[in-house]
Amino acid sequence: MTDSTTTAEPSPREVRLAITGMTCASCSARIERKLGRVEGVESATVNLATEKAQVVYSAPVTVDLIVAEIERTGYGATVIPDGAGAKPGAGALLDKLNSRYAAHPASARTPPAARAGSAARAGSGGTARPAAPAPATTKPARRPSAPPTAASPTATAGEAAAPTRWSRDAILGALAAAALKTRLIVAAALTVPVFLLAMVIPSFPASPWLQFVLSTPVVAWCAWPFHRAAAVNARHLASTMDTLVSLGVLAAYLYSVVALFTGQDHLYFETAAVVTTFLLVGRFLEARAKDSGKEALHSLLDLGAKEVSVLRVDPRTRITGEQRIPVEHLAVGDQFLVRPGEKVATDGIVRDGSSAIDASLVTGESAPADVTVGDEVTGSTINTTGRLVVEATKVGSDTMLAGIQRLVEAAQTGKAPIQRLADRVSAVFVPVVLGIALVTLVAWLVTGHGFAQSLAVSVTVLIIACPCALGLATPTALLVGTARGAQLGTLIKGPKVLEDTRRVDTVVLDKTGTVTTGDLRLKKIAVVGRLDKKAALKAAASVEQGSEHPIARAIVAGAREAQIQLPRITDFTANPGEGASARIKGTEVTVGKAVLFDTVDGTLIEHARSTAGTTVFVGWDGTAQAALTVGDAVRDSSRAAVERLRALGLTPYLLTGDAEANARSVAEQVGIDPAKVRADVLPTDKHAVVRDLQQQGKVVAMVGDGVNDAAALAQADLGIAMGSGTDVAMDSADIILVRSDLDAAADSMELSRATLRVIKQNLLWAFGYNTLAIPVAAFGLLNPMIAGGAMALSSVLVVSNSLRLKAFKR
Repeated sequence: MTDSTTTAEPSPREVRLAITGMTCASCSARIERKLGRVEGVESATVNLATEKAQVVYSAPVTVDLIVAEIERTGYGATVIPDGAGAKPGAGALLDKLNSRYAAHPASARTPPAARAGSAARAGSGGTARPAAPAPATTKPARRPSAPPTAASPTATAGEAAAPTRWSRDAILGALAAAALKTRLIVAAALTVPVFLLAMVIPSFPASPWLQFVLSTPVVAWCAWPFHRAAAVNARHLASTMDTLVSLGVLAAYLYSVVALFTGQDHLYFETAAVVTTFLLVGRFLEARAKDSGKEALHSLLDLGAKEVSVLRVDPRTRITGEQRIPVEHLAVGDQFLVRPGEKVATDGIVRDGSSAIDASLVTGESAPADVTVGDEVTGSTINTTGRLVVEATKVGSDTMLAGIQRLVEAAQTGKAPIQRLADRVSAVFVPVVLGIALVTLVAWLVTGHGFAQSLAVSVTVLIIACPCALGLATPTALLVGTARGAQLGTLIKGPKVLEDTRRVDTVVLDKTGTVTTGDLRLKKIAVVGRLDKKAALKAAASVEQGSEHPIARAIVAGAREAQIQLPRITDFTANPGEGASARIKGTEVTVGKAVLFDTVDGTLIEHARSTAGTTVFVGWDGTAQAALTVGDAVRDSSRAAVERLRALGLTPYLLTGDAEANARSVAEQVGIDPAKVRADVLPTDKHAVVRDLQQQGKVVAMVGDGVNDAAALAQADLGIAMGSGTDVAMDSADIILVRSDLDAAADSMELSRATLRVIKQNLLWAFGYNTLAIPVAAFGLLNPMIAGGAMALSSVLVVSNSLRLKAFKR
């Protein structure tokens, strides 16, 4: 007898961690290997450039177990709260810095990064969230009981009156940079005289002892980070880039100490000091370049308002007043004021007022959008003209800005397939180099060279071969590219997408809401006899102002655009599915299908048949006097966007459930070959169209926005969802376009290809550098000082090449 009950398997969960102590690709690869061996860990991705890890796991594994495993490996790990980009663990210092700068206006001092959402502050407490393709959401934070501060009538939300907030990432980064800079300054101050003593005045009697005294602090204290990391890894029977550096510097220094005390002539104090200084210079420049690469994301996260003026009812007087509170104290349902020039504090719905909203900082859309009562607004956009009262619908980690942050950081933490190759090489690279250095030392000794010379060549091999550039090649380009995409309104969900964009040769465009706006507009008017078109529109719009049908709204909107004053109507009657009628100054006017009229002129019927869109007739006394056609308006940018996609080597197809005539009309307007139009396609069959194209050998990108596009987006080799579309569509896509503009699809393709191109350039340089440099060093054609400078320059070159993506323009 079998038990009919089944036990549901625990769903995978996901945790993001801030990792400390990593110095090269070998470090990140080692953490991944260690976590990969833990039973219950399904995947672990560690990113060297962002110093973050993303781990997917299931029971019985816990977050504490994952952190403990990383710490046993020799590195530090702290949980990043859900929806936050900040590292925990610097709370006291954070509060101290924030209080220190509280009196300074935000405009005078911009923090390096901002926390996104109340979850980052109030605290998910380091809890993990279920692994899912869509960003997880949290419940809105409960409003604090402490009374908020009263608002100043002249203060602006989140601008001059707001105190600056420093993120934990910024604090920890600042501390690390300060420590590194101090070591570099001390090393440089001591290394210069050591170099002069060794190279310029070597005959000075006290020169050897002065070199010893001056170089000892450089090797012992300035190079301590290298020695410490090497020792930690050696304790776990592992080796990294720091192992090569530490062995090289110590070998040169210890040999020189022995030679000094035994009275020998060949000393390499200057080699140990100069190599240490060069490597510290490289680390310092590399850290600055990596921070510069993160600026795009940090500036994105810092867009949010810091304070907000909420409307609250005084419990004693029952009078609604304005109060000033920090944005993180907002709750769903709160109503807040947005004055001209202020930022919208959070996502919400306009409850009073009208204005134009500048969303360029969030979406990249240059033209302000008009909003009025009932329209949705996005947090961090700027109110340009009118005064608005907005009701908060999303707060904290649920907002669009927080969602953008999660998507960007997830993409930056992941790895492209091409990076996996680099990681595999890095994993075996250090042991191989150690072997090559040992073989070089022995080979030079057995060929009759002195120990001092043989040691110098071996040290050169150790130092020149450090795989820093190899480890930074992909993550730095990915870091800058994805952050730049976020600034332009293009969200790349993962690194694999970059390589998919290179292979795509066909792009399928959903018509409604993608190529077109998805909103009906009055397109054309045809009249009989001498009737004026404006008079026909006035009559039709007057009747339709009593209807809520989309076609009716389009006709009324057309009349308003033409600045037509609509008269009052009486006796309005709706005929569901057919039209409507009403009396205008005693005359009954009918608007709707042809069946509502006794007589319809042949020219009007021909107009309806030949014009793309939906046509309704208007008339009186049983005779149709005019025909009005409404249709989905093509986006202004669609034709240029199609041309850009074609220039990128993509063949555009148009996909729609609309009629053939309407589809061909739109295709003609945007420049798509009529043979590439797929019309009358049922929502359930859209993915089949994509599959058929794939079976023909095409690599297909799909651009859509609706629920009915979700299956096609998932079926496509590359799914691109319009940000104005549904959550289901965006969950199924690889790239999300925050701007409701088809031109953004071309931007995403160009930026993705540019990022992949930079990654390949970086890897080519990194592989080529190490492949050529090691034999050159082994044959004694370089000295250790030049090797140290070349290694540092190699890393800086790779990071600087990645930073070129910050200048990408659409």
